[in-house]
Amino acid sequence: MMRIALFLATNLAVVLLISVVFQLLGLEGILAANNVDLNLGALLVMSAVIGFGGAFISLAMSKWSAKHSMGVQVIEQPRTQTERWLVETVQRQAQQAGIGMPEVGIFPSDQPNAFATGINRNSALVAVSTGLLNHMTQDEAEAVLGHEVSHVANGDMVTLGLIQGVVNTFVVFLARLVGFFVDRVILKNERGLGIGYFVTSMVAQVFLSVFATMIVMWFSRRREYRADEGGAYLAGKQSMINALKRLQMVHEPSDLPGEMTALGISGGHREKLMKLFMSHPPLEERIRRLQAA
Repeated sequence: MMRIALFLATNLAVVLLISVVFQLLGLEGILAANNVDLNLGALLVMSAVIGFGGAFISLAMSKWSAKHSMGVQVIEQPRTQTERWLVETVQRQAQQAGIGMPEVGIFPSDQPNAFATGINRNSALVAVSTGLLNHMTQDEAEAVLGHEVSHVANGDMVTLGLIQGVVNTFVVFLARLVGFFVDRVILKNERGLGIGYFVTSMVAQVFLSVFATMIVMWFSRRREYRADEGGAYLAGKQSMINALKRLQMVHEPSDLPGEMTALGISGGHREKLMKLFMSHPPLEERIRRLQAA
């Protein structure tokens, strides 16, 4: 609840800042002089409904979506020694982290990977790939599980959804504001909404969405460091380092779907032009930080 209140307060603070900037620049006067009767408050509310609505619907459906898109088989009753070890390890780590027992599952993939998702930290899903179980030692796999349990304990899924909602809100808000300005002030359209509004607002939304993605991915990279620290605490520092080194040996890009990439243990491209859009920091940086801790 405190996390939600904080981000709503941040959202309100940004709105107030934008209002002050508009007044200082005289933008509201320019719009009024060009017969633009634009209710910024109503526009913001509409933008927030669209921005936060999409983010939270995605978050609410995250477990269901992950299970179906990744083919996750939830372990209801352990049938093998490996499944029993997975459930017992996650249960122990969840107790250490002070969260409810997550669902535990396995999904088919030759690439070592894992992810955690869910709207509630006491009712989450932690899943690992068959490739992770086949290519990692038990100590390394335990560290990966600790990393994912730490994501849950830190509330990273909810926080990421809130940040996505905030940036979505301002993408929608600013894109439509630009559309109104171009349509009425530059093109001098006086009746309804012209083609200038629709074209400009769509172009502005695409352009602003690029910057919004950079913001969300920046946060995603920051939280990976915290989850690595959590994994080191729950499973041992050297085990976490060894797990990350094992991931360095896998050179293929992550095979998680786009909406799940930010929730995995590894992911993102390494090309220089793509660094700002990486959901995870480079593995060598994560290893270096743990070694220096």
